[in-house]
Amino acid sequence: MTMSNVQCSMTSVLAALVLAFPATSAAQTSLSIYRDGRVVVRRTLPQALQQGRNSLTLRLEALDPATLFSTDTSVSVASATVHYPSTANDALARAIGQTMSFVRSKGDTIRATVVRVDPPQYKLPDGRLLLGPPGEPLFPAEVVRMSPEAQVVLDASRARQRTEIAYVTGGANWEALYQVILTGPKAQVSGTATVTSESLRADSAEVQLVAGAIQHTRTPDRAREEERSVVRGMAAFSKAKVEVAEQAVGETHVYQLPGRLTIEPSVPVTTALFPHSSAPVVQEFIVPGVLPWRGWMPQNPEPNRVPVQVWYTIKRAAKTSFGDRPLPAGTVQLYQADSSGRVQLIGEASNDHTAPGRDLRLQSGDAFDVTAERVQTDWNQEQLPPIRRGMPNRQRVTAAYRVTITNAKAEAVNVDVREAHFGSWKIIESSVPPEKLSSTE
Repeated sequence: MTMSNVQCSMTSVLAALVLAFPATSAAQTSLSIYRDGRVVVRRTLPQALQQGRNSLTLRLEALDPATLFSTDTSVSVASATVHYPSTANDALARAIGQTMSFVRSKGDTIRATVVRVDPPQYKLPDGRLLLGPPGEPLFPAEVVRMSPEAQVVLDASRARQRTEIAYVTGGANWEALYQVILTGPKAQVSGTATVTSESLRADSAEVQLVAGAIQHTRTPDRAREEERSVVRGMAAFSKAKVEVAEQAVGETHVYQLPGRLTIEPSVPVTTALFPHSSAPVVQEFIVPGVLPWRGWMPQNPEPNRVPVQVWYTIKRAAKTSFGDRPLPAGTVQLYQADSSGRVQLIGEASNDHTAPGRDLRLQSGDAFDVTAERVQTDWNQEQLPPIRRGMPNRQRVTAAYRVTITNAKAEAVNVDVREAHFGSWKIIESSVPPEKLSSTE
């Protein structure tokens, strides 16, 4: 195929909320997990509220108090103070004035009174002072806070039988993965969502996955990085077999996972997004363009081996079970069976959020048996008069290219050769009739 005389200037939180209430009273947890790591935690607590002011002590992991609010419109948060698990300096500060034991070496301890932490000052039993730690401190249990504590003050306009609160934290995310098995003109499609916790824990939580583009403008300064440390290692795998429920909320889509889930750090939980579906599929081979998107068309007579891209379009017609489903962004893996019936991975691509009724279009990779070579066979630059008096002269560049496509397959294939460039340009001669796809392509 020969394309010649191309005129242009071109392109081609989950927080385990543990209340200071009897264990027999069950709290309910509901989580909305976002792709960027944010988690909206909703808690229904068995603590009754009286009309007026109420003070509660809650143990809430990874709580950012600035985001705390009540989902009950008759209740408002008056104040919230959070104390995180103790560090060594925190415990020393709480032990000021106390006499503690310090380990200097195995079997060797010394007792000293904590005078202050910064700068460090310790008083020995004989009255002398040390301006540094006398050893590794052995802390009394009462000065060490082993879990976060939140002192929350709520104002209720009327008595309530329970307490409902919510807040935003981090430490968990999710991804969508789709498996597409190609069988000629049809594709068998399945999809899963996997929740991965980095630092959040929850027992028997209701979980929703939220898909959509939501801005993230706030970065909490002390929603404590220690609380969000990533736990790595071998992870268990759980897969639910029940289809998730989905609904649109605002400009997002919310997927309700079936049942209640226990989420632990480093233990991914996977569930199906929809039942196995069948859809038509179309394969395309595309040779991408050589022209730059903006600027001058270069002179380059050297032959250029170019990839032949492989694209698949999975049709999602409206008013079909698969076509009417919104698909969250994720990764699509394409499989095809070999001569022995074993499925092989033949391509992988990312997909954006796909609204109902929109086709799924994917570039899976480059062709192996279909190859292309492009060479510039002619290049010419000429001066053109200005459009009107006082304007500078114009330049016109005309170039010719030869694109040679080789097919090593047993069957014939169709290959598109595409060129795109910003501005006004046109193909003035071609061995194959050109088709204009858009104002620039």
